[in-house]
Amino acid sequence: MGRHLFIPPTATPQTVTASAVVFDLFGTLVTVDDTPEPAAAIADELAARGVALPGDWAAAYTEPHIDAQAGAEVPLPDHVAAALASRGIDVTDATARRAVVDAFEPTIETATAAGEAVAAAREGGPVGLLSNCAVPELVDRTLRRSTLDPASFDTIVASVDCGWRKPDPRAFEAIADRLGVEAADLIVVGDTPETDGGITDCGGEFVDIAETPLPELPARFGEEELCR
Repeated sequence: MGRHLFIPPTATPQTVTASAVVFDLFGTLVTVDDTPEPAAAIADELAARGVALPGDWAAAYTEPHIDAQAGAEVPLPDHVAAALASRGIDVTDATARRAVVDAFEPTIETATAAGEAVAAAREGGPVGLLSNCAVPELVDRTLRRSTLDPASFDTIVASVDCGWRKPDPRAFEAIADRLGVEAADLIVVGDTPETDGGITDCGGEFVDIAETPLPELPARFGEEELCR
């Protein structure tokens, strides 16, 4: 389950010092029809696996159960297992995981010019995808259901796998390490300044698609040389 750096069309292009481009996924490259009631959807999947749910499951689901440090991702299966445990119900890790994974089957729509934007970025250097998503496998399934080619990305990092959520610097450092660059060498393309824009605290750059839409990125990347 990624707006301050902006070059207006009439402005002189600003030199980009990034040596790798990182895209956000949800809200940037794709839009999704989210599961409207995740607690209910997960409850259905748990019940289908023979798990007896507490009468106040909805309340248990919304309560915090894991004391995670700031910036850390709490995998949703871990949260679900902890919520059940708080009501005296034990489930295996595998049961919690499969229930969560199967509860999220969103409808995917690829954003206009998403593929072209990724292809244009690849012409200048390595490209990655960094997504805040607490649901295992959802990023990969989303890409497969979109018109994007997962092979277009040199690396794909979800917060549920790396352990950190944007804007925590460790999330950006995780993907930068996989791309073979420093976090300060990243230019992050996204739709949320509160998360994707955190790259500026690492010394990198942020492009907000609300100000520089995806269809405009190929021209921008063509004007600005990305150092390999």
